[in-house]
Amino acid sequence: MELSTDIVERWHQSDVLLLGGSAGSFKLLFRTVKSLAANLGKTVIIIIHRKKNYFSEIEKLFGQHSRMYLREICDKDVIKKNTIYIAPANYHTLIENEKQFSLDVSESVWYSKPSIDVTFDTAAEAFGNRCTAILLSGANQDGAEGLLKLRKKGSLTIVQDPSDAEMADMPNAAIHLKAADYILTAEDIFKLLQL
Repeated sequence: MELSTDIVERWHQSDVLLLGGSAGSFKLLFRTVKSLAANLGKTVIIIIHRKKNYFSEIEKLFGQHSRMYLREICDKDVIKKNTIYIAPANYHTLIENEKQFSLDVSESVWYSKPSIDVTFDTAAEAFGNRCTAILLSGANQDGAEGLLKLRKKGSLTIVQDPSDAEMADMPNAAIHLKAADYILTAEDIFKLLQL
């Protein structure tokens, strides 16, 4: 598919790339992390569901293959461009303002901590229309409402095509809420992020 001028321009105008995913999203996230340019000029925030109290090598694996500086988010971290931030397990990642993260230990949302909804929701408040937010494969509805809030604020919102996703529940939930400006295959998402 040829990507429209609208989607390309809005991607270029974004300051922040938000990537949310759960079951079935790892391969696309890994491929994206490997391919993003070191001087992208954006902040990248990844929220991926993980099992509670389960040791994960995600940060190490992603960090070894990223051209951008990559780190797991710590409480009160300052948000910088040309950095990939990964939400830690067992915390919700909130964006306090456009300059700082905070971590929260409140109840799981959609059985998930970190919750994509929580981060997307606070990103909408902090960044308004300056985000590109992409919701990928997953087995529950987390992220759909946060994506809708971002869309209402004017950010570019994209959902992985459910027919292309390993787990269609998460993309379907966002489509049902009319939270997506665009529905793209994994290949088209990857193509956009290279432009």
